[in-house]
Amino acid sequence: MQNEYISSEIAERIKLIAKSKGLTVSTVLKEVNLGRNTMANFKTSMPKADNLAKIADYLDCSIDYLMGRTDDPDLHKK
Repeated sequence: MQNEYISSEIAERIKLIAKSKGLTVSTVLKEVNLGRNTMANFKTSMPKADNLAKIADYLDCSIDYLMGRTDDPDLHKK
């Protein structure tokens, strides 16, 4: 099992799932009360768990999906 999570991949997954839902990353960040620089920070450092939880809840996907632990964004629904 891979224990190292790449923060830039987390940022990319957020972009992908937001786009699949017809949303922009800016909209997602605004709706969960995170600053505009959050995604830039995600690309260079590991996001805080509470920020990931807010984004995952808003996008209706699992944190595991955002972190690359699964390719199934609906894992939490099963």
